[in-house]
Formats: sequence, C-alpha cells, structure tokens
Amino acid sequence: MRILKALFLLITVGSCTNNRHEADLIVQHAIIWTSDSNNPEAEAMAISGDTILAVGKLDEVMQWKGDKTQILDANRKFITPGFIDAHVHFLTGGMRLAEVQLRYAKTRQAFVDSIRKFAGSLPPGAWITGGDWDHENWGGKLPESSWIDSVTGDKPVFIIRLDGHMGLANSAALRQAGIDAKTPDVSGGTIVRDANGKPTGIFKDNAMDLIFKAIPEPGNDMLDRAIQAAMHYVASHGVTTVHSVGDFGFEKDISTFERSAQKGSSITRAYVAMPLAGWRQLASRVKEKGHGDKWVQTGLLKGFVDGSLGSHTAAFHKPFTDAPSDSGFFVNSEDSMLAWIKGADAAGLQCAIHAIGDRANHTILNIFDTVQQANGARDRRFRIEHAQHLAPADIPRFTVLGVIPSMQPYHAIDDGRWAEKVIGPERSKTTYAFRSLLAAKAPLAFGSDWFVAPPTPLEGIYAAVTRRTLDERNPGGWVPEEKITVEEALRAYTAWAAFAGFQEKDRGILKAGMLADFVILSDDLRKIDPVEIRSVKVEKTFVGGNEVFKR
Repeated sequence: MRILKALFLLITVGSCTNNRHEADLIVQHAIIWTSDSNNPEAEAMAISGDTILAVGKLDEVMQWKGDKTQILDANRKFITPGFIDAHVHFLTGGMRLAEVQLRYAKTRQAFVDSIRKFAGSLPPGAWITGGDWDHENWGGKLPESSWIDSVTGDKPVFIIRLDGHMGLANSAALRQAGIDAKTPDVSGGTIVRDANGKPTGIFKDNAMDLIFKAIPEPGNDMLDRAIQAAMHYVASHGVTTVHSVGDFGFEKDISTFERSAQKGSSITRAYVAMPLAGWRQLASRVKEKGHGDKWVQTGLLKGFVDGSLGSHTAAFHKPFTDAPSDSGFFVNSEDSMLAWIKGADAAGLQCAIHAIGDRANHTILNIFDTVQQANGARDRRFRIEHAQHLAPADIPRFTVLGVIPSMQPYHAIDDGRWAEKVIGPERSKTTYAFRSLLAAKAPLAFGSDWFVAPPTPLEGIYAAVTRRTLDERNPGGWVPEEKITVEEALRAYTAWAAFAGFQEKDRGILKAGMLADFVILSDDLRKIDPVEIRSVKVEKTFVGGNEVFKR
C-alpha cells in the first residue's frame, strides 16, 4: 500500500512539473497590497497570459521564471488590484471629453464666456451639450436661457448640471423641442417657469426628456470614439473594470462595448446595466446569450426612485431646510418599482436602484424586503446606488437585507460644501455614512458616478479617508465620524466592488488564478499623510497582464 501511495505521489508531482507554466511576466521588488486576507502583502507576482500564477515572496515567485519571462522591477512601488469603478456613465463620460466643460466655471460670467468660446468652435446649427455646471459656484442662482441666447445664436444648447438631474436649454433648443408656456408639466420632473409661466430653460429629472428627444442620437462611429477615449482616460487613473449604469439605451451601450471587445481594442472590462423597466428584454438576452465573458458582462438593471440633492428632487421624509414647502419627489411610483424589481428578481437578474433622500432609501429598502419575502432566498445582491442620505434606523437594514451600498465618496467632499444649507446639520450626520455602514457590516462598494464626478479612485480614497470638502473649509473632515481607513477604501474599490458585480471569482484580489489586472502607484497610500493621497500618481496600469497605461 505504501509503495502504491509513493508511486501515485511521484506520478502526480511529475505531471505537475511537466505541465507547469512559465511566467510571461514577473513583477519583483514591489510592495503588493493584495486585498487578500490570507496573503495581505507580497513582494513579487508571476503572470501567464492574462492570469496570475503566484503572489508572494520573491524566491517563491521566481520559481516560475523561464527563458522568455520578462522581468519588471517595481523599485518598491506600491501595487494594488486594478480599481473597479462600481458606478459610471461610461459612454457619456467619453462623449463629455469632447464637449463644453463648465465644472470649474466659478462665476456667472465665466459660465457664459466658456459657452461663448465653445460655440464659436462649432458649425452653424450644431448642438452644444455636456457642461457639468454647478450653480453653487456663483451663489446658488439657477441659470436661464437669457444668459446664453446672445452667445449661442442658432446653435441649440442643452447643458447638464454636474449631478445629471437638471439641465439648461437655450431658446434655440426650446424651439427645436417645441416647448413654450403651454407645454404641460411632467410627472416626476419639473419645468422651471417665470412669473408668466414661460419656461426659464431649466428642466429637472423626467422633464429633461422633453429636450433629450430633440437631440440627434450619436452614431456608432461617435460611440466607438467615445468608448476609446473613456477607456484610455480611466486607465490613466488605474481603473480596469467599470459597472456602466446607463447612457444611450441598453442596445446601443452593450453593442458599443461588444464591438470594442470583438475588435480587440478593449482595455477596460465592463458590467453593463439596462434600465429597470426593460427587465424582460434583459432576461431574454441572458437566457439566449448568457452573462458574457471577461470583457463584457450583463445581468444588471438600473432604476431610479428619486433625483438629486442639488436639484431639490431627492425625496425626503421632511422638507428641505432652505425650501420648507418642498420635500422632493419620486421619479417612479412605488408600485411601479415594486412590480419591476419583483419581476426582475424572479428572473434571476440583479437590481441596482438610485436613491438619494432618506425617504427614497427607506422606500427601496422596504421594496427589497417585500421582494425577498415573496421570491424566496437566493444570492441576489440588491444594490442601492448612492445611498446618500440615510435615516439612522435604516443603516443596519442594509446588512439584515443583504443590500450593497454602492457609493461615490467624491460626492461627499463636493456636496459637503453646501449640503447643510439644504438639509440642515442633523440630517447631514448620516450623509455618505461610510463608517456607519461598515460598522453595520455592509459590503461597501465605491465608484465615481462619472460624468457627474471625475473617475479618479485616488481622489475617491482621499475623500473617504479625509472628508475634506473641495472648498478646504473642513480641514478636519465634513462629518468626520464617517471617515474610513485607507485599506477599507481600497477594498471598496477592489474586492468589495467586485463582489457588488458578482465578479469576485476573477478580479478584485491579487492571487493565483485571478485576472492580472493591477495598478502601480508612486506611493504607499497606507504610509503617507492622507491629505497627500490625491497627489499620488498612477505610474502604470495593467489589464490581463498587458500594460495599458504608462505615465
């Protein structure tokens, strides 16, 4: 018997030795933060093809070295898993790179001057879109068509506030959309009007569709350019996977990602969402084609309960502090949300729902609870996108119900400049409640919400760790009790974000068998002053073992 066992071991070891892969690439002399609790830090990594062979000590990893193995000396630079942006409007972000830029217009005049300059670069009749303006920059007064009509002429304009829930149209756009004082109001949206009932040019939430319908849809060539611009841009910030939550309609979105992958030009992996109301279409597609591959996956549905804080369209239990007669509204009815989510969940799809105000978050948690009881136990991983303003009693419900808070930390240091003016100090205490959610053991996932905010995980980590607002008026952090550690923020951008997309089997952690998606940073984020995190540079980004960005 002992002889048979010895013979079996000899055959097994010999077989493993003969079939052992030689590494295509070995990264050495690194500080590798793996996000793997069983092997949290390493100094070398071996890669074959697009997959990690080994992560550990240098002498262990060098056993994979062959005659053709390339050696990359990291010079003690800090390496993390590739960042996963769990909430991004990817194609719109790519389009925005070539549109008018208004995020940093600090005054009304700067706003108008930027539009004038951009309009002068376009041919007659061309639409001016993009924007990302913020009226809080010049004191909170909403812009009007009259501000820009004289500098845009016959060029129709629809420029979006940076939160994506409000836009400004000029008079040319109103004419093309057929909108005047007689245009009826829209459920789940607002047409802002003057004292005579004439539209001022501001459209909120569902009312924005009145203008969007008049804007020519981009063709495939434009979308293909947009996705390439977006991929290279996020790669420069260390992002290797995105959860793309809606741009130009599911078929256009998924086809654009698939064309890129089929051409071999993809350098960013994507989990692509469809609008929640179209769940039957997605269920049919998944049944016919499956969930996808390493590059393009689907199975996710994105829905909306309410709007945004900055547009006063977030749904709260109590009125806004600065608008005592207004507590926001739902953009979709509770009955519709319940029916859509229940049907989608029964079909085995994942639901991710946008909720900003405390009433919106409370309502969607109730719906998730109802659906779980009706449809029975399964690994469903419901998500709330933003989970921005929470009633304290709702925080532990995320864990009880197994709901993933998918949050964007940059928003905390942006909105924190003015949020207390809108909702007061008490409700602000559980705004972007990162620490409270982690303390309740909720699996926090981080993203950017690009185009609404920059797709820069390092700035997101800085925001989550310091909570220093962009105006630098909160050096100790806005609502500092909700700060988290660097490693917690890193996990929210890697392992926990992978979990939020059912992707934990092949990404989010650096260990054998996982995809070789990783980032080399200039500094060890754990050892520098947190205030310096936003100054750290992405040196290189690798996707599937291939270098896709080098500074």
